[in-house]
Amino acid sequence: MTRFALEANFDGLVGPTHNYAGLSFGNVASANNANRVSNPREAALQGLAKMKALADLGYAQGVLPPQERPSVALLRTLGFSGDDSTVIREAARTAPALLGAACSAASMWTANAATVSPSADTADGRVHFTAANLCSKLHRAIEHETTSRILRAVFPDESYFTHHDALPGWPSLGDEGAANHTRLCGAYGERGVEFFVYGRDDLASAPAPRRFPARQTLQASQAIARRHGLDEADVVFAQQHPDAIDAGVFHNDVIAVGNGNVLFCHAQAFVDQPAIVAALRERLAARGTQLEVVEVSESEVSLEDTVGSYLFNSQLLARAPQSGGGMRLVVPQECRERPAVWRYLESLVASGGPIRELHVFDLRESMRNGGGPACLRLRVVLTEEERKATHAGVWIDEARYASLTDWVTRHYRDRLALDDLADPALLDECRTALDELTRLLGLGNLYPFQRNA
Repeated sequence: MTRFALEANFDGLVGPTHNYAGLSFGNVASANNANRVSNPREAALQGLAKMKALADLGYAQGVLPPQERPSVALLRTLGFSGDDSTVIREAARTAPALLGAACSAASMWTANAATVSPSADTADGRVHFTAANLCSKLHRAIEHETTSRILRAVFPDESYFTHHDALPGWPSLGDEGAANHTRLCGAYGERGVEFFVYGRDDLASAPAPRRFPARQTLQASQAIARRHGLDEADVVFAQQHPDAIDAGVFHNDVIAVGNGNVLFCHAQAFVDQPAIVAALRERLAARGTQLEVVEVSESEVSLEDTVGSYLFNSQLLARAPQSGGGMRLVVPQECRERPAVWRYLESLVASGGPIRELHVFDLRESMRNGGGPACLRLRVVLTEEERKATHAGVWIDEARYASLTDWVTRHYRDRLALDDLADPALLDECRTALDELTRLLGLGNLYPFQRNA
């Protein structure tokens, strides 16, 4: 018998050091906005507003806390010494790019936090998490230990949840998390098809991008599928199209998004796309589900407009039956500002297909750092028992939204230039804020400064 389950979204809370250091080569928005002055307070409030709006629509919406930044531990590993203030000042003086990496708030992109397989798909009937090693970028490769600690605190019950440490940070095992993973299914509580997209096969010759690096490897995706105990018959691996990577599609979720039995993608998303779609269709059909594919051609929306608008980095959410079923698409304001993209979206909703409703959000502060609505959230399918076993303090409701909004307003700066990262007071501000946040959410001592006290 199929158990009832729902898909919960856990959004990353933008951290107090949100800045535009341009650290992510291959991410066009990150590069184009390098050195701008950021507004961490506005970025966090915009993200919270999206969480609250989706909770108000009836979706299970959680929040994941940011990481401790600046990472003094990273700077000490790289040879800086003295007290924390001295370490920060010396890094600013002699290696400002390293200080930028140590201050990155990129953990807000929780689509990169981990890959998640629901209990309906796994051999042991538990929800499996593998934290992403993110080894292609220094500023992200330092996240996974704290990410694992956060996920274990949010999903603590070992009878329901299995947590795997990140894969070794070797080039052949580059893993970018759920940004390259999609689950397709009938009902959420039914066994589904897990769709892994990789940029390169590190052990074989294959088409490769020429301009930007391919971050996810086939070997990492295969290892995660094995760790999670997935049946080979319910897994599909696909290579991301090299031309898309070279256009700035650094993760699959910038060019494709799926939910339930719907896959929404660009025509240049995958190598040998017809064969990939056929494989997905066949595996879903074996589960009694018909795949619906909404494929956008280059003539409808170019790769340039795809990257510039983050059209596919949208949240594809199932609507309740009383709302008429189908899907709603949560898109960033940038989609409305690109005429070709907005024209396409209006025609999409009017077409009578599976995507029947649009919701537009202003996430400009985080968008400028290279991620849209889908980058900000980690999807976790949960049964009712698993939801009850999830830490109660992270669910967004009226009271939690109000407390987090107040917390952000009191602790975050409304202006942060790159020169401000050299201010040792910023570290004290962040630690004070995060110490209060862990108490507010009831998550215990998550951060190095708390654990080493």
